Amino acid sequence: MRTRPFALSICAAVFLLLPLCAGAQTPAEAPPASAPAGAPNPPVDELQSPRDAMRTFLDAMGRAHDNPEGSAARTEAIQRAISTLQIDGPMREAGRTVATQLLGVINRIGDVNLNDLPDERWIARENVASFTFFPRRRPGADRIRELAPNKIIELVQEAPGVWKFSKRTVLEIGEFYTLIEDIDSVAGFDETSLSSNLTIRGLVPHGLKGNLILSLEYWQWIGLFIIAFIAVFIDFIVRSVLRVIALAAIRKREGQADPKTLKRALRPFGLFAGSLMALSTIWLLLLPPDALALLLAGIRFLLTIAGVWAAFRVADLASEVAMSKASATRTKIDDLLIPLVRKSAKIFIVAFGVVYLANSVGLNILPLLTGLGIGGLAVAFAAKDTIENFFGSVAVIADHPFEVGDWIVVGDVEGTVEELGFRSTRVRTFYNSLVTVPNATLVRTNVDNYGKRRYRRFSTHLSIAYETPPERIDAFCEGVRELVRLHPYMRKDYYHVYLHKMSEFSLDVMLYVFFDCPNWETELRERHRLLLDILRLAAQLGVNFAYPTQTLMLHRGADTSEHTSPTTPAHDADADSVRTGLHAVNTITAHAPWRTEKPHPVIITRTPLSEGMKFDETSE
Repeated sequence: MRTRPFALSICAAVFLLLPLCAGAQTPAEAPPASAPAGAPNPPVDELQSPRDAMRTFLDAMGRAHDNPEGSAARTEAIQRAISTLQIDGPMREAGRTVATQLLGVINRIGDVNLNDLPDERWIARENVASFTFFPRRRPGADRIRELAPNKIIELVQEAPGVWKFSKRTVLEIGEFYTLIEDIDSVAGFDETSLSSNLTIRGLVPHGLKGNLILSLEYWQWIGLFIIAFIAVFIDFIVRSVLRVIALAAIRKREGQADPKTLKRALRPFGLFAGSLMALSTIWLLLLPPDALALLLAGIRFLLTIAGVWAAFRVADLASEVAMSKASATRTKIDDLLIPLVRKSAKIFIVAFGVVYLANSVGLNILPLLTGLGIGGLAVAFAAKDTIENFFGSVAVIADHPFEVGDWIVVGDVEGTVEELGFRSTRVRTFYNSLVTVPNATLVRTNVDNYGKRRYRRFSTHLSIAYETPPERIDAFCEGVRELVRLHPYMRKDYYHVYLHKMSEFSLDVMLYVFFDCPNWETELRERHRLLLDILRLAAQLGVNFAYPTQTLMLHRGADTSEHTSPTTPAHDADADSVRTGLHAVNTITAHAPWRTEKPHPVIITRTPLSEGMKFDETSE
């Protein structure tokens, strides 16, 4: 019982070094047993008989042992050894381990005399399709037969002139090796020098090997737990480090990002790093082929999902940072372009993720792509409108007839541009509804962009009563002109205020002015301010506004009263009218705050303006 804590500590120390050992794996691994002296050495690509297959296997494993780890020569040799095995499906993931374990079993059986194995002439004469190498009359192999009574090593004819170690041998070699691994090798060299996972297994105490829980040994379950723990730790470390780096990079570029967006963007990177570590170390546990294939498929799927997820979040984060910088620029074309680039990047990310995911799980997407090519014409016809709308969006970006936030009129649609997409543009109407306008329509239809106006025209008539004296009308018109000249948001170089026409019940003064405002809200406020000042001016001058009236005149015969002659105006009457109008304007605007300080544009606030104000409860 004292060995258990020590064993656990050994396993923990070994598996903490798993990431450092991950690079030790190559696609194939295993050494050869000795061949008899003077035996022929044919080319290694011959598999025409059991003798040739055994020779090729042992020669390849020997060349792998003679070359350093990580070299191309060792990798090539191990791949050649694997080619002598009937290995496919899940077992391909463990090809190097299978070859190494097979070599370990052969070395424990004893020296291999290739002359004892049948050649192609014997095969042709006996007309057999399989050959059992073990169990056979092998001197010194009684102990092995006792420990593994049902295990065999056989070679079978896979195709005419092609012999390989059988599928049964490949599937059972792991269990076979486990049963006899405590027996010393009697030939060749230590096979663990070709496999890091076998080296790790050799360090594991005996108490953690042999006993199984759900087809896995104790040490393998401990290894899975340690890998999961390291993956979670790496996840936390990677996210913490990337957060510091990302914040520093964003500040350096004077951008802004929502902390929640940044957190969501970094989350998949930690998952990706943890999955990558698990993928590079899981093979060290010498798991059974089925369990290894299942875990590898799951890890690769998770790795692909994490990669696509990370790319998605990075696209969102980069778009948010770019939009924060774009909002500080005067042009708004980037406000249209950035969302479009983000969507394009996401489509590319999804396409790449689907292709990589199909490749990682072993699916061949070439037939699917071929089918898409055959049906491409039908797809093109079906997607005609989509393609037309896409090129419409390209035309809108190139010509930029409007920008995000502009007030536009397209046919019967009027509102503010919110977003430009691949297929359509979204317009928020003044009823707060959202209208989707196909981009192809924007190319074919006239777009009236009110947002591009430099000035906002205001034209109306001020109807005053017929009883108003001409001098007072002249003073009133001049006073209105002065208001236009004084108001801060009015165009100063072009305006008209004149007595325009005589209607049925009023004298109409035309007011034709332009506001120089950044938005509609400011225009409404300044129009409100101007009209109120006109009302104050009219009250100051004694000018009454007209309303529909009818006057009935009754006569009782001829009028014999003397007609009064019209009064001839004085020589300086016009100047007096101007002075009177200007004096009246100065009187009503002398203390107006906007005469000394230009009001700021309208800022919409949700806070009630009455908050914090005190009112007289007795006043109505």
